[in-house]
Amino acid sequence: MTPDDDPQPPTPPSRPGVSFFTIEGRAAPGLFVVGWLASILGLAFVIVGALGGSRLFLFVLGPGLLSVGLIAGCGNQAIERRARGEAYAGPSPWLAFATVVAVTYFVGAILGSGLELLARRAGTSPDGPLVQLIGAILTAAIFLGVVRLTVVGSGALTWRQMGVRPFGRQAIADLTLGAITALPVITITTIVAAILVAIFKVVSPSPLPATGELSGLALQLVAGALVAPVAEEIFFRGFALTAWQRSRGARAAIVRATILFTLAHVVSIQGTSFENALGLIAVGAGSRVPVALALGWLYVRRGSLWAPIGLHATYNAILLILAHLALTATPPG
Repeated sequence: MTPDDDPQPPTPPSRPGVSFFTIEGRAAPGLFVVGWLASILGLAFVIVGALGGSRLFLFVLGPGLLSVGLIAGCGNQAIERRARGEAYAGPSPWLAFATVVAVTYFVGAILGSGLELLARRAGTSPDGPLVQLIGAILTAAIFLGVVRLTVVGSGALTWRQMGVRPFGRQAIADLTLGAITALPVITITTIVAAILVAIFKVVSPSPLPATGELSGLALQLVAGALVAPVAEEIFFRGFALTAWQRSRGARAAIVRATILFTLAHVVSIQGTSFENALGLIAVGAGSRVPVALALGWLYVRRGSLWAPIGLHATYNAILLILAHLALTATPPG
């Protein structure tokens, strides 16, 4: 037998990607099928509900099926990437965020009437700061729940690999660094927002409009400067940026996480017309780019979530306080 006659090890077959609709060669064919079928059916229900005016289809059945399908899709994607031996073996941040949106709409539809009843019994507005705080807590729970189920649960990343560190002396130093960074970031954001407003002639609405009352400000500070920053930093920096950094590198990961972060904050914007909505989206997304880039840079530089949490919390707190002062300083009438 000559060396050329030596048997060569068989080349492993290439695994199908997400663009190939087939169960052949899939590591988890059941999850693949459930993911696609439930997602397609859920999207169809959403479209039917939107066209036919059915709240049951639009807000309950559609998002509910989408939630099941997208969660299954996240699990399937993690298993497939692990089978291919990829550097990051977990669900795409885009897919995970779509899951968050679907679950949020579903949970909101289920609990919405209960929140309205709670607000009326408490003598507050259904859109008031108390309901906003409860909504922020529910949204944070969904963000963290999706990460726990689809990322940590699949073994793609651990909490520590996502920058979750114990609170101690180093955490205090990182929080302080983030807080100090907030002032220059707000300055840059103000300039960018002014330019965008001048171009598009619209002002992006605040997700937490000032109430003019100290009690309302206190509740909004808990929601916007504590609950939201922690949950959003775990998702957008700890999970999304880390996942992309493993496969794309730090710079590309910061850019991608910035795009995802800005789009997430305008996904529910509505306008009086197409042009108005487009302008609101442009202003809302563009004005968040400076802080999103700074958050990503801090996370990569420090390797911990405490620094971006410090920036995010301080940034939101300053804006909320300034809005409150502006409203209370306005003379009545």
